[in-house]
Amino acid sequence: MAAVNLLDFDLAGLTAFCESLGEKRFRATQLFRWVHQHGVSDCAQMSDLAKSFRDRLSTTCEVRVPALLSEQASADGTIKWLFDVGGGDAIETVFIPEDDRGTLCVSSQAGCAVGCRFCSTGHQGFSRNLRTAEIVAQLWFAEHHLRRRLQLPEGVRAITNVVMMGMGEPLQNYAALLPALRVMLDDHAYGLSRRRVTVSTSGVVPMIDRLRDDCPVALAVSLHAPHDALRDDLVPLNRKYPLAELLAACERYLAAAPRDFITFEYCMLDGVNDSLAHAAQLVDLVQGRGARAEPLPCKFNLIPFNPFPASGLVCSPRERVKAFAAVLQDAGIVTTIRKTRGDDIDAACGQLAGEVQDRTRVAERRSGRAAIPIIPADVPPVRAPAQQVLERPAR
Repeated sequence: MAAVNLLDFDLAGLTAFCESLGEKRFRATQLFRWVHQHGVSDCAQMSDLAKSFRDRLSTTCEVRVPALLSEQASADGTIKWLFDVGGGDAIETVFIPEDDRGTLCVSSQAGCAVGCRFCSTGHQGFSRNLRTAEIVAQLWFAEHHLRRRLQLPEGVRAITNVVMMGMGEPLQNYAALLPALRVMLDDHAYGLSRRRVTVSTSGVVPMIDRLRDDCPVALAVSLHAPHDALRDDLVPLNRKYPLAELLAACERYLAAAPRDFITFEYCMLDGVNDSLAHAAQLVDLVQGRGARAEPLPCKFNLIPFNPFPASGLVCSPRERVKAFAAVLQDAGIVTTIRKTRGDDIDAACGQLAGEVQDRTRVAERRSGRAAIPIIPADVPPVRAPAQQVLERPAR
């Protein structure tokens, strides 16, 4: 019988597992701390557990991390790891160091089925969802590997922020994502605050509502277009969950969110979505003009497009990005232009690809796909119907 991977459990799951072995509940907390806080993978070294329990764990359990295939370091300090998750698939994880924090970009799937036009992962197609253990293992490895490498004192974290922005659409792997998030947040494990764990989604509306109810962390939405006509092509999921439904879900999410705003990611594509008219349409979309009852509290991250082979797209010129940002800022919307990190090792936003045994035949389907249409600037933005927008309680 295959050994149980302890990284598959949140604390509640580990408690149930320990009870199934005839152990008391507090043993699960002790075991959880050994694995996540101390990074111990050898049960024999868990000194405050009864020897009989350690012996049983050693024969039934393990802490199994996907094999590390490679590590690349960028000139700016960014590190990218490639992990073998079996079956010919490999995933990528990225560490981004900054003066006041260390951010880990974590993958949730081998490939991605959403197929956004500007994303290298989407061009690889989709193989499978990752298990909870494979998601958590990326944090487990990075945290304890970096602690040793940087010789950090006991209690000092290497990873202060986690963003579920690696390979895959996290909300399409919700069953594995939810316990992984709970491990990240648990004070007996990594103790990250809800504000410092971000789930990025292309707009899986029903699962945004589930996340709000089950484990509300910071939410980032890949928007990339101010109206459905363009977003249908850039983000194909929009055809199922159009902007009106997506913005209504964002409004509902704010009632439980750890931050009082939603972050919108917007990839700047030359001649596609970067005109001043597009910027003005974004202002209309989020500021409560027309059918919307009130402005949607939000901030925008403008992301310079990071080219990759076969995309057929070009990054917007720097001056146009700045002019685009100025339109949003002049309307009172907090807007930042994201600094590109790790692009010299293909670790920047949208560049993660890994190795994917595509089961969706995306290359075959894309071969006959037309180029992105140029949408006239006067196409009106879509606004959430007033009846779909819920009032936010005062904070």
